[in-house]
Amino acid sequence: MSRPDALTAALHPGLRVVLVVGTRPEANKLAPVALALRAQPGTEAMIWCTGQHARWAPDMLGHFGLAPDLDIATPAGNGELGLLAAALMTRLWAALAASRPHVVVVQGDTASAFAAALAAFYARIPVVHVEAGLRSGDCRSPFPEEAHRRAIAGFATLHCAPTPAARDALLAEAIPARDILLSGNTVIDALRLIRRIAPAGGSLPLAAGRTRPLILVTCHRRENWGAPFLSVCHAARRLAGRGDCDVVFVLHPNPALAEAARAILAGGPRLHLVPPQDYPGFVALLARAALVLTDSGGVQEEAAALGVPLLVLREATERQEGLRSGVARLVGTQEAAILAAAASLLDDPAARAAMAVPSTVYGDGHAGKRIAAAIRARWQPTPAVPDLGQMIPSASLEAGIPA
Repeated sequence: MSRPDALTAALHPGLRVVLVVGTRPEANKLAPVALALRAQPGTEAMIWCTGQHARWAPDMLGHFGLAPDLDIATPAGNGELGLLAAALMTRLWAALAASRPHVVVVQGDTASAFAAALAAFYARIPVVHVEAGLRSGDCRSPFPEEAHRRAIAGFATLHCAPTPAARDALLAEAIPARDILLSGNTVIDALRLIRRIAPAGGSLPLAAGRTRPLILVTCHRRENWGAPFLSVCHAARRLAGRGDCDVVFVLHPNPALAEAARAILAGGPRLHLVPPQDYPGFVALLARAALVLTDSGGVQEEAAALGVPLLVLREATERQEGLRSGVARLVGTQEAAILAAAASLLDDPAARAAMAVPSTVYGDGHAGKRIAAAIRARWQPTPAVPDLGQMIPSASLEAGIPA
């Protein structure tokens, strides 16, 4: 390093940030933060993938021109939550101890986010929690995500609340207001980015010229495994059996769920079983849907932004904003309840149109920039006071340049 470069580095030391990505949704929602951090001069934003979604998370990053800087190898077959969390925490702690970043950023409520926040806390590295403050009020639903969110709040230094309701939940838990950033949800940033980058969204499983309404269905959450999932599948089959709509059921990468869905849905008329979609393809399907049935948190947010009416296949949701804005309804997983709610919208185009209004309740598309700016403002390294005798040639000092 030349002496002028050494002086610059001493006066403006870089900020090193690690963003931990475990699952595909984490990759989606942290991509805007990574891009915003990397746009800041003097900031090194490193993406670490835990392997929780070994294929899908890196693929998602690739849509945004990003790639993992480090892969944290997680042993295959760690499907048990306790084993998974322990393996993740051990490996993340070792990586953090070796690299010593200034800040660790986690998103949401996964085992990867929980383990990374705990590992960083143990290593005395500040934690930034993106999508903080979501609460269902029941640690069993969603399981284990609700417990993870609450635990991460105890480890975090900066809480990036996506909505005023999330901010209020954090304040009610005695999180200081100075440690809360009302950021908006980064999923809206990602949605807008991907619609610009890949507007076509790949091929759709439906013939051109179709006039029937499209119902899009996804279901995967752990608390819905078993009887609730089967109930959702039966409801999807009966909806397709009406004859006046097409049902697209997006299979989950979990092979047990995919097999259970095929056993009920394969071969049904106007039923389209499609493999897990890449993000542009899924967004294209979502934008074309007349109605969405889902237990996904991210889809609740994306559908609200696009103005697609949505039925929440859960007994409780931490995303109350969509319910209050009128773009979503909470229906649970009972077959009869799903059918009644869907029929009320399919049979009443005016009621469906009243829900089909794009909403900004989850953000305006600038959350990533707000989070990056807050990180930079809080953890900008203090410029060191250089030894000018070492930095400036002695001949210059003798020529009268003040030391």
